[in-house]
Amino acid sequence: MAPPCGNRRRWSRAIKMTLCLCFLIPMAAGIRNTNTIFGQKQKLDVQQQLKFLNKPALKSIESPDGDIIDCVHINKQPAFDHPFLKDHKIQMRPSFHPEGLSFDESKDVSSKAKSKITQLWHLNGRCPEGTIPIKRTKEEDLLRASSVATYGRKKHPQFNTDVTVKGDGREHALVYVEGDKYYGAKATINAWKPQIQEHDEFSSSQILIRGDVSGVGVNTIEAGWQTNANQTTGCYNLLCSGFVQTNDQIGLGGALAPLSNYAGSQYELNFLVWKDPNGGNWWLQVGDKYILGYWPASLFLSLFDSASEIHWGGEVINSQQGDEHTSTQMGSGHFPDEGYSRASYFNNFQIVDSSNILTAPKNSSTLAEKPKCYNVINLGSLFYYGGPGRNLNCP
Repeated sequence: MAPPCGNRRRWSRAIKMTLCLCFLIPMAAGIRNTNTIFGQKQKLDVQQQLKFLNKPALKSIESPDGDIIDCVHINKQPAFDHPFLKDHKIQMRPSFHPEGLSFDESKDVSSKAKSKITQLWHLNGRCPEGTIPIKRTKEEDLLRASSVATYGRKKHPQFNTDVTVKGDGREHALVYVEGDKYYGAKATINAWKPQIQEHDEFSSSQILIRGDVSGVGVNTIEAGWQTNANQTTGCYNLLCSGFVQTNDQIGLGGALAPLSNYAGSQYELNFLVWKDPNGGNWWLQVGDKYILGYWPASLFLSLFDSASEIHWGGEVINSQQGDEHTSTQMGSGHFPDEGYSRASYFNNFQIVDSSNILTAPKNSSTLAEKPKCYNVINLGSLFYYGGPGRNLNCP
C-alpha cells in the first residue's frame, strides 16, 4: 500500500503477496529503466497474454498509484485456468481455524505498532459482493519482462544451510525449523519500503512453507510483502492459476499504506497459513479478519500431507554476483541490532502442529549467508532481521 499521488506520478510496484502471494510496497526511486524496441510478433504475443491474464470485469477501480483493480466474478477468476481445477467447487470458508489463534499482542512489541494498513485502491471504491479484486496486468508490465510467456512465474526458491554453496543470487536472513511435520505457520511482520538497486532484483519479507525436498515436485507456499522493480521474478498473486480467492476486500498485488518509518511509527500485518484438516486445502488469512482464500489440496504433491520446513524472514536477489555487492536493502535497510522502530521484525512467529494447534517452534535455527550484508537476531518469539546490502563491511 502507498501514499496517494495527485499528479498521477507512477509508483513502481509495491507490497504484493506471493504463491508466492505477497503484498507490494511502492518502489523507491532510482530503478534503472531498460528501453527495448519490440517487434510486431512480440507485440502480438503481449496482446494475447494480456487477454488471457485479464479477466472480464464487472467493475473497475483506478487506484491513486495508477493501478487498475478489476472486480471479477468469483467463478471467473484465474484459479480455474488450472487444468486440475476445471470442475472445482469453491469452498467459501475453512472448516477449522488453528486452536490458540489470537492477534491480541498487547503485552509484546506489537502493542507499540499500528496495524491499520489499508490498500490504496480502497480510497476510490470497493468491489461488489460476489466478485474478487484483481490488479490488472498492463502492457508495460509484460514489456518489462524478459519473456512474455513466463511473466509472473517464479523460480523455485533456493535455500541451503551450507553458506559455502553458491546459488542464484538469493540471499537470506531468516529463522527456520525443519525435521518435523508442520501444518501451517503464523507471524506478525512490520512493513517497510526497502530500496532496490537493479531492475531484476527484489526484496521480500515472508513466511515460506515447503514440502518434503526429498520427493519429486517440491511445493512451496509463500505469504508476506515484497518490493521489486518488475514481476519477472515471481509467480505472484493471482498471475499463476491455482490460488482460489474468496475475499472481496483485498487485492493481491495492490499497494499498501501507510508503511513503517525509521525511528517513527510502525505498521504491521499478521499472516497465517494453515492446512484445513477437512479436505486438506491450505488457507491464507491476513490480519484478524481477512480470510483471503486457499490453495486446493489437489495441486500439491509434497505438501499434500504436511510441510517439512518453515522459514520466516527476508530474501533479496543480488544480481551483482562476482562484482560489488548490490545495495538492495532487506527489511528496513538497517541491521537487526538497531532494534525496535529501526530494524524490521517478525513477532509471535508460530507453527501449526499435527493437532491443529498454534505453538512456538522448537529448535529453530537462523541463517544469514552474508551477515555483513544482511543479518538476523533471534530473541525467542521475536526476531529482527535485514540490512543495507553493500556497505564498508560488505563491499
